[in-house]
Amino acid sequence: MNGGPRGKKNRNQRGGKPDREELAINDDIRAPEVRLVGDNVEEGIYPIARALKIAEELELDLIEIAPMANPPVCKIMDYQKYQFQQRKKLKEQKARATKVVVKEIRFGPQTDEHDYNFKLKHAIGFLKEGAKVKSYVFFKGRSILFKEQGEVLLLRFANDLEDYAKVDQMPVLEGKRMTIMLSPKKPATKKKDAEKPKDEDVAQDDNQATTQD
Repeated sequence: MNGGPRGKKNRNQRGGKPDREELAINDDIRAPEVRLVGDNVEEGIYPIARALKIAEELELDLIEIAPMANPPVCKIMDYQKYQFQQRKKLKEQKARATKVVVKEIRFGPQTDEHDYNFKLKHAIGFLKEGAKVKSYVFFKGRSILFKEQGEVLLLRFANDLEDYAKVDQMPVLEGKRMTIMLSPKKPATKKKDAEKPKDEDVAQDDNQATTQD
């Protein structure tokens, strides 16, 4: 075999764009000994020369995946395959990271019942979609005199949404706005359903009660 593991690639021979955090491989690794991990080796601490020899015999690369460890942790595998796996993992993490959506709902300090119910219905829809709801009462001019009434309105709003939301922030007055922040509740587990008595059990208990009478 010529030139060690897969031609002994170094930093300048890997091809493609450099990683944001370059990993040392093969002859770039400067530690006198390393800890090998992975399915294709017997895990343990090896002198660097021995670790390189194992990688060479497997026709793979020695990759320093945890340079700050003592000793550094290395894995033996194809470097291009390792890069592909890392890119795939990063892509999956980004896909799982959901963007937080915040929907605003505005009230006046003397909102009528029809308008209140209309906005309550919209809030339920937003929460079911997974969005947060930022609801506020806007006090215009002398209506700031009704700030207690605005607080009562927001607390009622939170109470009416208790099946769908949890309160992240209680009503807070900032300038001419009193705001409350709500987050959607996670879907209820089936544990409660399991705790409920079955219809057959209820019927059986009723029959027993009738018999005892």
